[in-house]
Amino acid sequence: MASTGRTVGRQRWSARRLEPTDAICAILAAAALARVLLGSELSHPRVQAWTTVFIAICVQAAPFAVLGVAMSTLVSVLVPPAFFARALPAAPGLSVPLAGLAGTLLPGCECASVPVAASLSRRGVPPGPAVAFLLSAPAINPVVLVATSVAFPGHPAVVLARFVASLCAAVLMGWLWSMTGWPLPARRRQHDHGSGTVSGRALATASHDIAQTIGLLVVGAASAATVAAVVPQQLLTAVADNPVTAVCGLAALAVVLAVCSESDAFIAASLSQFSLTARLTFLVVGPAVDVKLVAMHAGTFGRTFALRFAPLTWLIALLASTVTGAVLL
Repeated sequence: MASTGRTVGRQRWSARRLEPTDAICAILAAAALARVLLGSELSHPRVQAWTTVFIAICVQAAPFAVLGVAMSTLVSVLVPPAFFARALPAAPGLSVPLAGLAGTLLPGCECASVPVAASLSRRGVPPGPAVAFLLSAPAINPVVLVATSVAFPGHPAVVLARFVASLCAAVLMGWLWSMTGWPLPARRRQHDHGSGTVSGRALATASHDIAQTIGLLVVGAASAATVAAVVPQQLLTAVADNPVTAVCGLAALAVVLAVCSESDAFIAASLSQFSLTARLTFLVVGPAVDVKLVAMHAGTFGRTFALRFAPLTWLIALLASTVTGAVLL
């Protein structure tokens, strides 16, 4: 019996998916262990620089992450998905831009936009508008724009450029999906928070989203701090000084870091060696396509969708941000 219990326990552990909260626990455990084992080494200038950048990003971004989760929870619980199917016009030329602009009314990170877009698709919204909403909601909502203005004080053009470039990328992808006739097969719900009372569903949604958002914020802040403290400044300067490598490098970094859109502006602001246009690319690409979103898209819409969507979105977001940055920044 004991052997059977251990076998079941191992099976449950092996089947358990890693969650963002695991990252928080791992970083806290590593910090505590480093405090015990390293002691005086923690006073090294690079360690002090890492700590300063990490804490600054977390302290600045956490309130916006929590606010975004709170507003996203209220919208997901109170606004029926069928509303959008009734409100959007039939013509893709109008419905796609309107669906993109609807993202300004629905605060939430990219993790929340995936199940909402899947629900819209299941309830009759055509693929083009659903794709436009999928991309715009986490990129141009009020929480993200306010966070961007706080992260870039004295640069209001960055906020406008982020709005314009993200909306253009969302609308272009929506029109492309409408013209090609590619489907948006929402196979299943990514997260099911049940029916029950409004307060019960709100609590379940908020508890899941806050754990995921804060976990990803911690990972992103740790990554940005590592880049600032460990990567030689000469290398960063060499990459940042070349416009092509700067833009492509931060576009690739956005995919790898996979930071939530409510907090990515503070990480972009910390990369001060790079031009505003390169950092704009980071802000536009990140909410559109990153490693966690590729996994979510494959699980929700299928691998075929993910394989088409990720490279096209990355390229269009890169072009939209580059052109917009050249004009506005």
